[in-house]
Amino acid sequence: MKRSGNTILITGGGSGIGLAFAERFVKEGNQVIICGRREDVLKQAKEDLPDVITRVCDLTVESERLALFEWVTTNYPNVNVLVNNAGIQQRFNILKAEAKDNWSYFSKEIKSNIEAPIHLSMLFAPFFAKKEKAAILNVTSGLAFTPAMFAPVYSATKAALHSFTMSLRRQLADTSVEVIEVVPPAVNTDLGGAGLHAQGVPLDAFTDGIFKGLEEGEKEIGYGTSASAMRMSRDEIDEFGEKMYNTMKYMLEEL
Repeated sequence: MKRSGNTILITGGGSGIGLAFAERFVKEGNQVIICGRREDVLKQAKEDLPDVITRVCDLTVESERLALFEWVTTNYPNVNVLVNNAGIQQRFNILKAEAKDNWSYFSKEIKSNIEAPIHLSMLFAPFFAKKEKAAILNVTSGLAFTPAMFAPVYSATKAALHSFTMSLRRQLADTSVEVIEVVPPAVNTDLGGAGLHAQGVPLDAFTDGIFKGLEEGEKEIGYGTSASAMRMSRDEIDEFGEKMYNTMKYMLEEL
């Protein structure tokens, strides 16, 4: 994708990876719109990055996704890049989940992580196809390839988004729309809760790696362990999963 002169919408852009991407894109000469559920987080992001445009939006709600699309394309018709970054990670023990009485809690993760990016991609793709240059970036996870037993829904939604991204890339192959998958490993952000990813790779280093991949024109961009996970054989995935389980099974008892 071209690196400057774009108008870019980043979902979940108020913190973590989304905010780091917003900062980098602004520095490279792009107009950046960020959206998220939490008004206070967006307000702080605006104070840190005065040039960004903010929009409060709950992407788990269909009507709000439609309203976001209409608002962006009406007020910023030059928009040509969508970064589907917003996501939720919930850690739980299935035997203790009590899904019968609390399914809305778990379905929110599905709506945020897979329903929303698919819907937004389908909304923006026809609009982008009329542009000279456009791109859709879907942020998945290394857990799409090597699922974590303590985050089963998160892992499954990211695997689904990986699959959708591959199909989307093939469908749009003859258009002006590039489809790029960003595959983070564990990154030191507050995803899932403060401190849960404190041992993850530094956010700045991860962002540097991803933007290097964008500069080199890669279509699937991992970093560190996620770059390795993307190319594992099934036997390697099974072996890795067994080691992860033996190392982290204590977490299930604590959840």
